[in-house]
Amino acid sequence: MPRARSPAASFARLLDGAATVIYLVDDERQIVYCNAACASWLGVAADQLIGTRCGYHSPTEGSASLVAAAGLCPPPEVFTGQRLQATIATPHNASSLATDFLPIRDDSDEVALVLAIGCSNTGEPAGTSQDSDDALHETVRRFRHSQSSRYRVDTLIGRSPQIVRARRQTAIAIDCAANVLIVGPAGSGKDHVARTIHNRGGDPSGPLVPLACATLGAGLLISTLAAAVNSHRRKTSEALTTGTLLLSDVDALPVDAHAEFSRLLSQEHTSLQTIATASGSLQSLVAKAEFREDLACTLAEVEIHLPPLADRLDDLPLLAQLFLEEVNATGGKQLSSLTAAALDLLAAHTWPGNLDELASVVAEAHGRATGPQIMPRDLPQRIQYWQEATRGRRADEAIDLEDFLGRVETELIARALARARGNKTRAAKLLGMTRPRFYRRLVQLKLLE
Repeated sequence: MPRARSPAASFARLLDGAATVIYLVDDERQIVYCNAACASWLGVAADQLIGTRCGYHSPTEGSASLVAAAGLCPPPEVFTGQRLQATIATPHNASSLATDFLPIRDDSDEVALVLAIGCSNTGEPAGTSQDSDDALHETVRRFRHSQSSRYRVDTLIGRSPQIVRARRQTAIAIDCAANVLIVGPAGSGKDHVARTIHNRGGDPSGPLVPLACATLGAGLLISTLAAAVNSHRRKTSEALTTGTLLLSDVDALPVDAHAEFSRLLSQEHTSLQTIATASGSLQSLVAKAEFREDLACTLAEVEIHLPPLADRLDDLPLLAQLFLEEVNATGGKQLSSLTAAALDLLAAHTWPGNLDELASVVAEAHGRATGPQIMPRDLPQRIQYWQEATRGRRADEAIDLEDFLGRVETELIARALARARGNKTRAAKLLGMTRPRFYRRLVQLKLLE
């Protein structure tokens, strides 16, 4: 007599035979089930996915199962009990899928599982505006995957004209062996772009030799450069290897090192590429006779300009999402986004520390957040105080100087009388006034009864 099939086994076979992408994630964000359609769509075997923990971020490196699992991660709001639709993606970035996420509660009313059911292929997040939470997450993911095959310049994400130009300049620098100058304020990501150029999509042409021009003395800088140039000249004669010299803050290079730097870098057969960073244009220093013109030209065969964050505030939501997902990638608490009110607070800040400051603010707020999103109350106090300090300012508000000075003088006279215990002669002396003048002011300010 044939054995009766269990309802659970029959249900599992039914799900596995379905053409719809279906998978289950537990409360620790581990994938506990995925059907054949899901595994086929991802291009990863089901047994490699099951047991893998997914995070709400957009990795481009790591095992195929880890990258694929991240693409399946439900938005963090689902684990609070919200049923919603969002976009999942394949690791190779070929397609996206609008997906329904259904939280399943246990007998203590806590979310124990999340059921994900794919709905339809889509080029954009379904049912969302361009700046919605899911759209920002999807834009970050698409940008990182589109760039990862050649180079990683995550902080150049955005739509502002300055950043579009900077991406093009960076691509040119990666594709050639020219000397590169990266100009931008502190915290704008100069060092990140420099190391990206050197890395050339994971295939660097030799070692990176960093030199901090603002902190090292002229003698040490010159001797280090000479050693690097001579070393790479010998290596090049033996094999086709080169190297990169990273000159951080080259605009702070000691003046007495300029001539020797120019001589060493302009030597024939020198294979050492330079990537220099500066806070401003070297040509402006040349115009003020503070930098050698030949050295400036040698260092800036390709020039990349990184704008301050205050000049690219339209990109702030994407950058904040990028930094939030970088914190998500470290494991532990997962957040989906920043609320519109929190982003408004960030947009009102002046950002003297640029991208480094924004990354620090988002990381701090991530640690404070108690829900699935960063709220205004989660932001550091300095961000909130800034809004309070600037709220309600009126540029055309008139100042009554006479009234203002009168109130200041009244306060000083009151303090002097208090110290003199009401003795007007002593109070006048404390203020450096004659007794008759002191009395006149008391009358004029209506302080004398």
